[in-house]
Formats: sequence, C-alpha cells, structure tokens
Amino acid sequence: MADVSRETPVIESEPTGAVDALFGPRADLARQYAASLAQHGEERGLIGPLELPRLWTRHILNCAAAAPLFSGRVGDVGSGAGLPGLVLAIARPDVEWVLIETMERRVTWLAEQVSGLGLANVEIVRSRAEEWNGAGTLDAVTARAVSALRTLVPLTAPLVRSGGELILLKGANAEAEIAAADKVIRRFRLNDVHVETVGETLLAEPTRVIRATVA
Repeated sequence: MADVSRETPVIESEPTGAVDALFGPRADLARQYAASLAQHGEERGLIGPLELPRLWTRHILNCAAAAPLFSGRVGDVGSGAGLPGLVLAIARPDVEWVLIETMERRVTWLAEQVSGLGLANVEIVRSRAEEWNGAGTLDAVTARAVSALRTLVPLTAPLVRSGGELILLKGANAEAEIAAADKVIRRFRLNDVHVETVGETLLAEPTRVIRATVA
C-alpha cells in the first residue's frame, strides 16, 4: 500500500509579471534556477518541503528585489542554496559575486548551478567567512538567513574594504536586531546603520535590508 501520510508538496506558481520585472532579459535563467531548486532542493538538504509553496515569493523574488542595491565585487556569506547569491548573480550580470560557503555538498550544488546557468560573474569559495583570505577586499557583503545581526557583523564587516557596505537581507525584526547589536556595531565602526525596504511595488511583502557603511 502506498504511503499517503506524506503529501506531495505543492510548488508555487510563478507570480504574474514580477519575474520579468525583476530579472529582465535574464528571466528565463531565473526560471531555470527555480525549477532546479524545486526539483532537487529538498532531497539535497537545501530547502525544506514547507518552502516549496512559497519558493518564488518568499525566497527568489525576495532576494531579487535587492539586486539594484549592489555594485562592484560583492560577497555572499553562507550562500547555501544560492539565496541570495545565485539569484543576485542572475539579476546583476554586471556585478562580480563571491559565494562563500563551508559545506561541501552546498558548494557542489552552487558549482553545478553556476555551470548550468552559464554565470560568468560568479566565484565560489569553500571557506568559513572568518578564515577567507580575501578579507578587506570586497565592495559589499550580503547574507540571508544566516544569523542575527550581532553575530553576523563580526563575520561580514572584516571582509569589506573601508567605505564599503554591508547589505544584509532581513525579516520583520530588522530594527530590533539593530538595537540588539549596538555594541558590535560600535566595535566594528559601522556608520549609517538603517533598514530599507525594496520591492514594494512588485511584492506583497517587500524585502527588508539592513545597510551599513564600514569605516
């Protein structure tokens, strides 16, 4: 008898218009990535089954909305499934992306996606952020769903050149995270620490980003 205790998860349909608006002529690459993540993400331990019904809105488009904020050479700490690094690399081929990830199976996934999507603007680094030898060279660093700001700042700020930025994708508690990280913010000499929202005209739930300049 078939096991019916576990229902097949429903994969979210592509929201009308948003993918083309956020990815432009590279929208089909975003669709290719989404299809691959939907097909293999759970079995490879990249996303949970509860994420498939909101794969586009909660994850891919949430990341893509932040794409206009970046320039230069940008690191993504704890890139995992490629959220946000791969999504941003698709949306912004004019930006150089360094995906920093420690787990071998996730690095393998990232390499497969970079090759399959033909992303010439991506470098993959298997390393802990605090052990990477490129500290102080990046124009900006991003991260998503890695840890609270007070833990994330010591991992990300040292990677950024003086005058560069932290552009960290966060949730509804972003303001509270800033307040809780006050001592760390001062220790790492971050300036103009604030929350911005992007994607309001395209997404039902806009993307929240903590931005800060590294002195």
